[in-house]
Amino acid sequence: MSNIFLKFRSFFSPADLTKGACWKTILSFSFPIIISYLLQQVYSISDAAIVGQTLTAGEVAGVNDTTSLIFIFLQFAFGVSAGFCVVTSCRVGANDDEGVRRSLATQIMLSAGLTVVLTALALALLKPMLAWINVTPESPEVYNAAFTYCAVIFGGIGAQLFYNFICSFLRSMGDSVTPLLFLLFSTVLNIGLDLLFIIVFRWGVAGAAAATVSAQLISTVACFVYAFVKYPKIRLRPADWKIDIGDALLHAEQGIPLGLQFSVLAVGIIVMQSVVVKFDILDGAMVSNAAQNGFGAANKFHNLLMTPLNGLGSAMTSFTAQNMGADKPERIKKGTLQAIGIMAVIAGISVAGGLLLSINGTYLRIFLSADKITEETIRFGNDFLYIDLSLYVFLGFVFVMRNCVQGIGRPQFILGAGAAELVGRVVICLILPALFAGGEVSAAAPRAAYYALCFADPAAWLAADLVLLVPFVRNIMKMDYGYFYRTRR
Repeated sequence: MSNIFLKFRSFFSPADLTKGACWKTILSFSFPIIISYLLQQVYSISDAAIVGQTLTAGEVAGVNDTTSLIFIFLQFAFGVSAGFCVVTSCRVGANDDEGVRRSLATQIMLSAGLTVVLTALALALLKPMLAWINVTPESPEVYNAAFTYCAVIFGGIGAQLFYNFICSFLRSMGDSVTPLLFLLFSTVLNIGLDLLFIIVFRWGVAGAAAATVSAQLISTVACFVYAFVKYPKIRLRPADWKIDIGDALLHAEQGIPLGLQFSVLAVGIIVMQSVVVKFDILDGAMVSNAAQNGFGAANKFHNLLMTPLNGLGSAMTSFTAQNMGADKPERIKKGTLQAIGIMAVIAGISVAGGLLLSINGTYLRIFLSADKITEETIRFGNDFLYIDLSLYVFLGFVFVMRNCVQGIGRPQFILGAGAAELVGRVVICLILPALFAGGEVSAAAPRAAYYALCFADPAAWLAADLVLLVPFVRNIMKMDYGYFYRTRR
């Protein structure tokens, strides 16, 4: 009985990522992260599913259209938090408890400042951004739903930013289980609040957004309290708040490029979304919601399918950074190669699952009520899905290599990969659909024009891969990390 208790207790203890067989360490550490990310998708899907089953087609289209706009800010917050914690992981690997506490205090101050800036910027740019994706007051039902949903989510950016921050911090310490438990709590809470706000209170789109923000805020506070109780060594002391400019710049050097990379990615998705909307417009009037709802549902399903790859990639940031702090470059090389092999297996499973659930548009029934699912909706959704799934291994390489490169402290390549991804996606979106449509894209465009648009994703992944190959070969394979040891201070 005592052995069972000890094993159960060890499951909740931080993992030392600098020891043990690399592939076993990566799998055991990444598994809770993958489950966490899957729950995060359930978190998002619950909003989409309840909205899709209870509100009108126009309101559903409005919420679907906002995905890329929300992505640009929330993913910046996520990226910055993950980047900050590269410094923390390195100090954990070097057994520098004082440095870990100083990193925590620095991140709290930087995150508070970012919350103010991002909230103000997002709310100020809301109307122009809706115009960018062709969501205008001329289609009032779609526009009002999109505006309301975004306004509430943007007002709660702080909850998302600090939630990502504390989860990333705990993972950097080797604890991937605690974030999973709190995400499970947050997911259940979000679903309950969705049902309460939308069905009982009848707050509609605003209720879905309010449920998300409220669940994240409650979970964030609870997770911070739990972390300080569980880990006495991270309880901040007065001396820890004496943050010097060098330490702040060190965190910003790692965090800002990764945040910008995600935001740059979102800009490309916004461009793609703006072209998707055109497939529902004819002679300046919105004549359908099929493209918006089909693409929107397929994109959410795609986000779910790629979640295990994303979780594996996130685990590699902490793995490489901890081993960097422990001065084990050969372990980084071996672990990275084994992670690529694990990625290929996961990608194959994701593709198989996606193809299976695409039969007769099965996945659409998660996000849309039966009256909103037509042959056209299925066609738009499945065309996008099939093209993405056919080249999923390129996406998997992006996830693994981006995080490994981030973990070894090469943020400039992260930003470069994001820029390449943006260029690849935008060039395809702005040129190929119009070329196949023989002019302006509209509801009358041939199917080939939509196929051309869907190739924007794989083109973006391939462009990013080409950039990430440079540090993969130069630094990881050749074990050249001398420039990064200053982060261990």
